[in-house]
Amino acid sequence: MFPEDLKVSEKKIFDPQDKSLLLWNRLFVISCILAVSVDPLFFYLPIVDHQSSCLGIDPNLAVTTTTVRTIIDAFYLIRMAFQFRTAYIAPSSRVFGRGELVIDPAEIAKRYLQRFFFIDFLAVFPLPQIIVWKFLSKGEGLEVLETKQQLLVVVFLQYIPRFVRFIPLTSELKRTAGVFAETAWAGAAYYLLWYMLASHILGAFWYLFAVERYDACWHKACVESGKCEVNFLYCGNQHMNGYGAWQNISKTVIGMKCSLNDDNPPFNYGIYTPALSSDIIASESFFTKFCYCLWWGLQNLSTLGQGLQTSTYAGEVLFSITLAILGLILMALLIGNMQTYLQSLTVRLEEMRIKRRDSEQWMHHRMLPQGLRERVRRYDQYKWLETRGVDEESLVQTLPKDLRRDIKRHLCLNLVRRVPLFANMDERLLDAICERLQPSLFTEKTYLVREGDPVDEMLFIIRGRLESVTTDGGRSGFFNRGLLKEGDFCGEELLTWALDPKSSSNLPSSTRTVKALAEVEAFALTAEELKFVAGQFRRLHSRQVQQTFRFYSQQWRTWAACFIQAAWRRYSRRKMAELRHKEEVEEYEEEEEEYGEEDQEARRLVGDGGGSSTLGATILASRFAANALRGIHRFRSSSSTELVKLQKPPEPDFTIEDTD
Repeated sequence: MFPEDLKVSEKKIFDPQDKSLLLWNRLFVISCILAVSVDPLFFYLPIVDHQSSCLGIDPNLAVTTTTVRTIIDAFYLIRMAFQFRTAYIAPSSRVFGRGELVIDPAEIAKRYLQRFFFIDFLAVFPLPQIIVWKFLSKGEGLEVLETKQQLLVVVFLQYIPRFVRFIPLTSELKRTAGVFAETAWAGAAYYLLWYMLASHILGAFWYLFAVERYDACWHKACVESGKCEVNFLYCGNQHMNGYGAWQNISKTVIGMKCSLNDDNPPFNYGIYTPALSSDIIASESFFTKFCYCLWWGLQNLSTLGQGLQTSTYAGEVLFSITLAILGLILMALLIGNMQTYLQSLTVRLEEMRIKRRDSEQWMHHRMLPQGLRERVRRYDQYKWLETRGVDEESLVQTLPKDLRRDIKRHLCLNLVRRVPLFANMDERLLDAICERLQPSLFTEKTYLVREGDPVDEMLFIIRGRLESVTTDGGRSGFFNRGLLKEGDFCGEELLTWALDPKSSSNLPSSTRTVKALAEVEAFALTAEELKFVAGQFRRLHSRQVQQTFRFYSQQWRTWAACFIQAAWRRYSRRKMAELRHKEEVEEYEEEEEEYGEEDQEARRLVGDGGGSSTLGATILASRFAANALRGIHRFRSSSSTELVKLQKPPEPDFTIEDTD
């Protein structure tokens, strides 16, 4: 069946890609690492007793080691039980998709028994525990020698299945999770842990082989003395006949044959000399022995055994050769994998460095002025800080359409709602807008659009400040400046063009010059995408959208400001004219009263004739001239220069198209 059907199945079968099983597999990997770390501790069991001149087994360490190993192996039995209940993908169904799962318990058990059951069984079989428990129950004399040799063979041979079982575990992790280590640091630490584990294993082998060489020297001294039996060399044989005589001469014999104090010692211990000279083989402190042997393994594994002075003993030479080859392989794996993992942390930084170097070389080759170079550098730096070198657009485009929509919604929805033009739209329309928005970055002093250039996108400001300037097509004496901030938009000419069903294919020209005053983050809608969004606007049939557009449009703001200024000036002129007319009426009435008598006298003089008539005509002419000048002044005041009228912006059509 398919993995989806397994969840509702009554059979208690595990999905191999289930998250809980993935967690269990990670725990099993940790348990396997701990298991191969505990096994070398068996090699520290032999210990030399200089006071009794015998070789024994550390009982406290033996009990601790066998207990810890038993617990770890018992935990791995859970993994073996899971294997009988974990479905697997049928090979014949891998033509397309994830394939179908085989959930038949008999088929699952058969597959596991044929593949890795035998390896897992050998890995957890408690042979070392049995050997140690047998010795602790009745160990004495030659039992120490047999225990030491059996542990060396059993632990070494059992290492093969215990390492081989890592293969299915790591394969399952990579198949279900895609990667073994989630982060680069975890991957690097994983391989470093294996390198330290190899040092620990080699150090434990070195300790056991040092005890072996020391035991071999004792055997030689015992045989050559003629007063010794081999059993006397192992602790627990004090009751044997002749042990007392050997006890009296043992230190002298061993000191002569196995001494390390002379410049030319009688027995060549080779690479094991540091273990004997430091007397680490006789130390009862496990932590001291462990740290010293770990350091020896790490030091010689890292140097490929270059500082080792070997003897002619074949086993010692083979061990040194193995150490050098293993060190070379592990060092190459460690450096290669750690370099791969750690380089993944800085790959973007390296790409950025190369891109910046190429940019500098190109600008130098083209001899760009310093101002342009600074703008290029500032944009590259700002782009890096915002995206960290990740091409977000190409990354999102590789995902399924539904997933792309959800990601765009998560990234853009809250930001889009901050744009007043989109604030009151429904969720479906906002999803459509988010899907088509493209993020844009602009550095300081960058011109987004210039007056008269074609408008190919409409920008919605998310962060930053911009300056919007217009001269109304370069008309003399006209200048308007406005500031755009978060929530504003520019390029509204494109929206009017997109809403017009009879618009041509030619893009509209910009009526303003827009310049970034600081770093600006915005969302852009291209002309083609805006056509779709404009159609959605028309579906709203809302005057609120129309009013919001007018309120936040720089074109409409400029026109409204000019309209208000013109109305205010007309109002001011009308008030001034009324006031002036009132003053003139009052002045005229006063003049009439003042000059009333003079007019009568002038008319009388004109009527009398002679010289008096000339004086009266002069008075009347002066009165006529004063009235004429007052009329000319009134006419000039009424015909003063009016405010230049700005053409009203085109009205966006937010109504539903007529389908009749």
